[in-house]
Amino acid sequence: MQNVEHHCLSLEFPELKEQIHEMKMSNNHFKKLHDEYTELSKQIENMETEVTPAASAEEEALKVQRVHLKDQLYGMLTA
Repeated sequence: MQNVEHHCLSLEFPELKEQIHEMKMSNNHFKKLHDEYTELSKQIENMETEVTPAASAEEEALKVQRVHLKDQLYGMLTA
């Protein structure tokens, strides 16, 4: 089993951990995007550890989606 990097948003942006929590509680759109980001990260981790078999292209497409969500979330956090 390979070592998998976790992409929890609060680990990605530890300096914004408190703000991430506040935004999840007060902004429904942010919460929805955060939930999508978290779910995508879990799917990707399962593919990386081969819990869920997937073609390389499928895994890469999900990673691109995750990056776009992360960019949106970061934009909302720093606006």
